[in-house]
Amino acid sequence: MNATPNPLHTALSLAASGVPVLPLRRGKVPFGNCTTCADNACGGRPNMKVPGPCRCPAPCHGWAAATTDPAVIVSPPWAAAWRQAVCVAYHPGGAGLTVVDLDDADAITWARTTLPATRTVPTTRGEHWIYRGAMASRNTVRPGVDIKSTMAYARWLGPGTGALAALPDAVRALAVKPSPAPRAPQTLPEPLRGGQGECPHRTPAFLERGVAMAVQRITEASSAVHATVYRTFLAVLSTHGRCGCLTDTHVTRLFTAAQAKGETPRHCTDAWTNARTALGM
Repeated sequence: MNATPNPLHTALSLAASGVPVLPLRRGKVPFGNCTTCADNACGGRPNMKVPGPCRCPAPCHGWAAATTDPAVIVSPPWAAAWRQAVCVAYHPGGAGLTVVDLDDADAITWARTTLPATRTVPTTRGEHWIYRGAMASRNTVRPGVDIKSTMAYARWLGPGTGALAALPDAVRALAVKPSPAPRAPQTLPEPLRGGQGECPHRTPAFLERGVAMAVQRITEASSAVHATVYRTFLAVLSTHGRCGCLTDTHVTRLFTAAQAKGETPRHCTDAWTNARTALGM
C-alpha cells in the first residue's frame, strides 16, 4: 500500500487548500467509531453512509469525519489517530471533485478511449482520474471502475499530472441506476382511528407547517448539507409518508431547497429513495 510519509503534515496542507481530510489505518480503511458512536449508537446509519446526529470530536463515521478545520485535525482524538495512520484520505465530493477509480489496465484503456483527458494520479494497480465537479458515488459501475465523490473517500496519492477537466456527462451517466418499475399508488386500507374516515395528516395546517419546517432546516444548514438533507427527508417521510398526504408539490419544495444548497437533482433523488428504504416504504 502507498503509505504517506508524514500523514499529519500532508493532511494540514490539503485542508489549507480546501480539501476535507481524514486518517486511514492499515488496510486503507478509516478508523472505527469511538465508544460513544460504536454500533451507530449515536444514530449513524449502517455502513457509514450517513453520519450520525452527534458532533463527535473523534474521526468517526468514515468519510463523514473529513474536515478542513486545522483545530480538529490536531485535536487530541485526531492526534492519536495520526500517530497510527499509514495514509491520508479525502472526501472528493466535499472538495467539489469526482474520482474515477480505475483498478487495472483494462479499465485504464477503457477510460482513455471513452472519457475526456483530465488530471491523473497513479495508484497501486491503476489510476485515479479526477474531474472538477461532484456527483453521487457508486462502486463497480463497470468492470474495474468505481466512482468516488459525495459520501465516499479516496486515498491521497499526490497531486497528479494534467489539468482538471469538468465532470463529463459520460461519468455522470455511469452512476445512474436503472429506474425501478412503477409502484402501485398507495391506498389506505381503512380509515385511521379517530380520523372520521380521513387521514389526520391531511390537516392543511399540520402538513404545511411540517413541510415549511423541513425547508427551513435544509435552508439553514451551514455544514453537513448531505446529511441534513437525508435526515430531513427521513423525518418528513416518517411523519407524512405512509398516509398518502405528500404530493409532488411538497416533494418539489423539499428538492428545490436542497438544490439551492448545492445538492444535485440526482443526490436529492438518492436521498429520498434511501430514506424510503430505511423506513421500509
